[in-house]
Amino acid sequence: MPGELVKALRAVAGSPNVSTALAVREQHGRDESMHRCSPPDAVVWPQDVEQVSKLAGICYSHGVPIIPFSTGTGLEGGVTAVRGGVCFNLTRMDRITALSTEDFTVAVEPGVTRKALNSYLRDTGLWFPVDPGADASLCGMAATSASGTNAVRYGTMRHNVLNLQVVLADGRVLHTAGRGRHFRKSAAGYNLTGLFVGSEGTLGLITQATLRLHGSPEAIVAAVCAFPSVHAAVGCTVQVLQAGIPVARIEFLDDVMMAACNRFSGLSYAVSPTLFLEFHGSPGSVEEQVRQAGEIVQLNGGSDFAWAWELEARNKLWAARHNAWYAALALRPGSLIVGHVGDGNFHCILVFDPADLDEIQRVKEFATRLARQALALDGTCTGEHGIGLGKRHLLCEEIGELGLTIMRQIKAILDPKNLMNPGKVKEVVGGLSTEEGLEIKDNLGSAQCLHKFGLSFSQGQEDLGAVAGGSWE
Repeated sequence: MPGELVKALRAVAGSPNVSTALAVREQHGRDESMHRCSPPDAVVWPQDVEQVSKLAGICYSHGVPIIPFSTGTGLEGGVTAVRGGVCFNLTRMDRITALSTEDFTVAVEPGVTRKALNSYLRDTGLWFPVDPGADASLCGMAATSASGTNAVRYGTMRHNVLNLQVVLADGRVLHTAGRGRHFRKSAAGYNLTGLFVGSEGTLGLITQATLRLHGSPEAIVAAVCAFPSVHAAVGCTVQVLQAGIPVARIEFLDDVMMAACNRFSGLSYAVSPTLFLEFHGSPGSVEEQVRQAGEIVQLNGGSDFAWAWELEARNKLWAARHNAWYAALALRPGSLIVGHVGDGNFHCILVFDPADLDEIQRVKEFATRLARQALALDGTCTGEHGIGLGKRHLLCEEIGELGLTIMRQIKAILDPKNLMNPGKVKEVVGGLSTEEGLEIKDNLGSAQCLHKFGLSFSQGQEDLGAVAGGSWE
């Protein structure tokens, strides 16, 4: 990287907030995915939006790529600097800049994580329910259109982001819904907020997100029950939703995943296809939800509920689901299914040996079959996590050539020099090859490697039999 560029970055951010050290760059060149480390040429820690704007302008004038970074918990290689450039670590911008309890809204900077926000809101009677498992940056969650275990009742990030402050490639600052606005609905012009939610840093740097909050439920009850088969568990889920029971969470783990979670989290659940459920509301409404759901579980051959009423007990119950990704590290070999079954979003985790080239090839072939099966069922190749590097070759199959062309044209208008997180999402041609995007490296220091697929199937086509036979994110 030219010395004059580094000097210009330091003049804006200060010398302690710019690093070209290899160890620092490598730390910022990977996330939790299987994709190989691709370090940036420099890392900068801006302190506020004004610095982000100036730093982006410097990179733009030098034609240097810009890669956003926060907690690094992504699973699609979205932070890898495949063409070098400057990584913008936004974690030091960690203010909660506005809270309106009357309007149920809050504005946060990129360094604010999901857990930090809910801790801040503890005494307000409000909370932010989108929970991807990891304690991710809320702005990063907006950038990847994250969701999680509560999506069946409270929606995904796409449903809960009201406004974004975005620094564009040339340093201009955009407020997607207008400066300071946090309305619930609007018919004014194009939905620019929706354009940037899920854009994965390819259109701009999200420096503030205005989010929709929800009232904290008066009563919460969690439950777990085992089923004789995958079909029975999925059938139960569909019937619970058809009955109009406002379940807050309903999650599925197969028998292999349950065994892994038992070992990892020190639990003793039945090693069978299992549903984890949670009910929110008033004490009376929760009791009625539990009664109705219990009847449907019994009709589908499910076991009696194991209940968790207190917070500590609920956290322990949900530990199995939230630690599923890490629990899978202990398995070799095998394939697992875990999913947000209530909204048709399934993950398939494959554990494999990165030194076995034949096995790697089989995993790639299975991954493609998995994705195409999801698309054949009118679903999507990515229910959450995003396109990143690993799914670029599938994007055209999902949205069509015209849709991809429109995406390219939008990108060209907002980022004419192709500097914003280049090589990701839409560059099916003219960017890195699919093979480069799928190259595997074990970044977790174990003798195993993971590939995680999070597919979404259309409602009414959620039978996991299709997933078990092959389909992917």
